[in-house]
Amino acid sequence: MNGFDDRDSPNIDEMAQFGDHVDDATFSQILEMDESEADRDFSKPLVYGFFEQATETFQKIEAALKASNLDELSSLGHFLKGSSATLGFNKIKDSCQIIQQYGHRQTVDGNPEPDEEVCLKKISEALKQVKLDTDELENRMTRFFEE
Repeated sequence: MNGFDDRDSPNIDEMAQFGDHVDDATFSQILEMDESEADRDFSKPLVYGFFEQATETFQKIEAALKASNLDELSSLGHFLKGSSATLGFNKIKDSCQIIQQYGHRQTVDGNPEPDEEVCLKKISEALKQVKLDTDELENRMTRFFEE
C-alpha cells in the first residue's frame, strides 16, 4: 500500500462533474503536478492551452474537409487524439480516433473504406460531435478551475 487513499483526495467529488468526458486516473495525475490546489499553476494553463489548440485544429480540419484531403484529416485527428489522450479527455480522444481512421480510409474497426465520400461524411459527423464534446468539457473545466 502506498499510503495514498483516493477517498482523501479533495478532488474526488469535483472529478465526478466530468462524467465520462474524462479519465479520472489520467487527469488526477495531471492535477498532482500542481504545487498548489488553489493556484493550479501546472494543470490550468495546460488544460486551457489544450482548448485553444483544439479550436485551431478544428479550423484546420474544416479546411481539410472542404479540400477533401483525407491524409491531412488523418494527421490532424491523430494530433488532437494524442493531446486529448494525454489529458484523459476520453470523448474528444474517441472522436479524433474516428477522424484519424477515416482519414486513413479505414473504419473504426480498421477495415478498408474505399469510398472517399463515406470517409468524409464520417469525419464530418465526428467533427460535429467532437466540437460539442469539447464545448461541454471546456465549460466543465472552467467551472472546476474557477471554484
